[in-house]
Amino acid sequence: MHERGFGRRGFFEGERGGPFRQRLRRARLFDSGELQLIVLDLISAQSRHGYELIREIEAQSGGLYAPSPGMIYPTLSLLLEIGLIEEVEAEGARKNFAISEAGRTHLSENEAQLTELRARLAALADAKDKVDPAPLRRAVGNLRQVLAAVSGKPGFDEDKVLDAARMIDEVAGKIERM
Repeated sequence: MHERGFGRRGFFEGERGGPFRQRLRRARLFDSGELQLIVLDLISAQSRHGYELIREIEAQSGGLYAPSPGMIYPTLSLLLEIGLIEEVEAEGARKNFAISEAGRTHLSENEAQLTELRARLAALADAKDKVDPAPLRRAVGNLRQVLAAVSGKPGFDEDKVLDAARMIDEVAGKIERM
């Protein structure tokens, strides 16, 4: 048995979040211009610092995608440099940012693209409960190989063929009732 299960939620569980979640965390979901719009959108709702932005994007993706600090902080620096956000006072050592008037204008000019980006995050969140069917494909392939190997052996007669077919039908029925 595997250390991590591949059941309804088990595929995403495990010490580091499961293989599918790890792949998504490392993959780039947005190009730099798209990430700028997402960040601007989040900052337009309330002033935030970099770590809050990472966590909010992760939350909106259902926990399946979190941009790295190496993507967020350069994005914040660029947005600040081009005047779309401004630094605001905050408690503690973290820099908080708020959207500027130029940033609001930029968001409104790119509302259609922003709507698509929000939908992409929402779709990812909706997909989090879906399970990768790769283990099932592997198991079916394994069954095919075993059947091919066993059916060619001497002594694998009609009774054994019928027994194997009954077992497969029984398992199929159990899976159907899950």
